[in-house]
Amino acid sequence: MRKLLHIITVFGMLMASQSSAFAKVNIFACSPEWASLAKEIGGDLVNIKSAINARQDIHYLRAKPSLLASMRKADLVFCTGASLEVGWLPILLKKAGGPDVQLETIGSIMASNYVERLEIMEDADRSMGHIHPEGNPHIHLNPDNIQIIAEVLTERLYLLDRDNIDTYNKNLMIFTEKWSEAIKRWNIDKTALKGKKVIVYHNSWAYMLKWLEIKDVAFLEPKPGIPPTSSHLKDLLDTIQEQEIDAIITTPSENKKAAEWLSEKSGVPIIHLPFTVGGNEKSVDLISLFDETFRLLKEKL
Repeated sequence: MRKLLHIITVFGMLMASQSSAFAKVNIFACSPEWASLAKEIGGDLVNIKSAINARQDIHYLRAKPSLLASMRKADLVFCTGASLEVGWLPILLKKAGGPDVQLETIGSIMASNYVERLEIMEDADRSMGHIHPEGNPHIHLNPDNIQIIAEVLTERLYLLDRDNIDTYNKNLMIFTEKWSEAIKRWNIDKTALKGKKVIVYHNSWAYMLKWLEIKDVAFLEPKPGIPPTSSHLKDLLDTIQEQEIDAIITTPSENKKAAEWLSEKSGVPIIHLPFTVGGNEKSVDLISLFDETFRLLKEKL
């Protein structure tokens, strides 16, 4: 959480002198989970633009004019990092981002910089598919990471908007209390899921599956970012016949045809999980996102 503290210290006084000029802090969030967290901490003091919704694949977003317009207004860019947004965020920052929202400045939060990343790869090349050498970027699916990032965000809002420090601190305290109670509940619920085996489409679930102690046996993608092929699906069918698989997991942004074919041939049920806020009609914030995920997993598993 303190990785950029020296940068914050250097720029804090400069930014504080400008804080009174902000009617509200404009936050450009790269994905719905960070937009939701920004709402929890910022409340009515922030304006939030999410670059994508839950049914869009963040890897393949385009730097369209509406996003450029939102970036021009941004006081804080709040994203995941670890190359998750590498295909479009650098373009937005270059064309429309001000000097105070560039990477490693006071107005930039890359959430993956503040948590322990899984699957860091020292030797990686393009033949391995669409991989992230810096580590798996889907950090929001471990609830412990959310608490860490909430504190990082609060600290940054202190510096961008010093007149409202007390409100941000109060909002963090309220969120932390709710989140801590929810984690206690989830830790009880997850015992029923330990040891289950699943097939997933893309390696989006590493943090959640590790937390739940669920094993991802295989992927529908033959390589990350490569759509399922007929030969690979047949290999997966053999895998299912060799060992007991409990479910096939998909996200709202993924093509469902491969999962449906494999489920039909094998009898293994599909679980359509929300993945992020807005992924189904009941996942309206971060707590309901995890509640819905548990509900769906427990129904099938």
